[in-house]
Amino acid sequence: MPQISHLAEHMPTSAIRMLNPFAEKAKADGVKVYHLNIGAPDIKSPQCAIDAIRNYQFDHLSYSNSIGSPELRRALLDKYYKSVGVDISLEDIIVTVAGSEALDFFFQITTNFGGEVIVFEPYYCNYSAIASKFGVKLAGIHTDIKDGFRLPPVSEIEKHITPRTSAILISNPSNPTGTLFSKEEMLQIADICRKHDLFFGCDEVYREFCYTDDPHFSVMDIPDFDRYAIMLDSVSKRFNLCGARIGCVISRNKEVMSLALKLAQARLCPPVLGQVATLGALDAPASYFEEVRKEYIARRNFTVNALNKIPGVYSPMPNGAFYTVAELPVDNAADFCKWLLTDFRLNGETLMLTPAAPFYINEEKGVKQVRIAYVLEIPELEKAMEVLAKALDIYNKRK
Repeated sequence: MPQISHLAEHMPTSAIRMLNPFAEKAKADGVKVYHLNIGAPDIKSPQCAIDAIRNYQFDHLSYSNSIGSPELRRALLDKYYKSVGVDISLEDIIVTVAGSEALDFFFQITTNFGGEVIVFEPYYCNYSAIASKFGVKLAGIHTDIKDGFRLPPVSEIEKHITPRTSAILISNPSNPTGTLFSKEEMLQIADICRKHDLFFGCDEVYREFCYTDDPHFSVMDIPDFDRYAIMLDSVSKRFNLCGARIGCVISRNKEVMSLALKLAQARLCPPVLGQVATLGALDAPASYFEEVRKEYIARRNFTVNALNKIPGVYSPMPNGAFYTVAELPVDNAADFCKWLLTDFRLNGETLMLTPAAPFYINEEKGVKQVRIAYVLEIPELEKAMEVLAKALDIYNKRK
């Protein structure tokens, strides 16, 4: 047999989708599965996005500009980024194939093969998959569920910086923990990056989902930081357009953007119809975000309170995104998650969760934890929490 690539062979399996075959088998058998495993919201996309697709006139679907259509980039600047206080210019934006390609660009531009990027664990597990494609190692700095996954002291962060370290990468708010990093914490990371000459990549996909009175503080808001700052963004969650596959890489660093241009040209262009939908979505009224935020606060409050009422379960209250990490009274959460789909039914229903171990470099640190996406309506969440409580009780009584 021809030689298989080691990079592909050792690419980690998606923690979020690894149990899909068991869920599909359960559904084929007539079981209702409550999906709390994936950040696929049930909230409708803005009507203006739907209308933009319906009204788009074409007799053939051609390429767009490699960096995104001029109309979309201008609209992103004028209708969105200016409105949220992100001060950038048109040349600082390149449209990507979702946030995933923005991450591709980030790793390719900032880090050589064999280099290291610092992340705070638990971190978005797809960072591992994307980094592995380019031979990049993630250096995980542990944050603890008991203190709400806050940043460790500067001295602890600096212990993990080596000659191979090129960047620090975070998501703010965080996937999977829902942690919202404060302005002070962002400036703390920026100081470390300046001191050690590191890029600071910030995945701001969940910017709209912040549940404190303090405004979201962007990496692009850090003063005198143009050399280091790279923002990664997406419309998937902001406008509930996960299937549009439109994102952005943003930086005022001219060399970074010139390299991103070369990468963008190499893959030709981002999805045209996704750009059309995004252009329409940018006309969504402020009330759309206000209503969505209010709904997620209600879902968060219900889910976390319900989790903490289950004996042996603990979840901190997240301040952003629509995820929480919960510790369960089990020896191995991955085994429990699989058992839910293969063996457990409550009135013909069961639950799908994401094991949290793959969100850690040292998977033993998350072996008892799960990531829960509270993306269903509250009546559905109520049923899901009933299923979870009963399942844990039965699972731990097995002989």
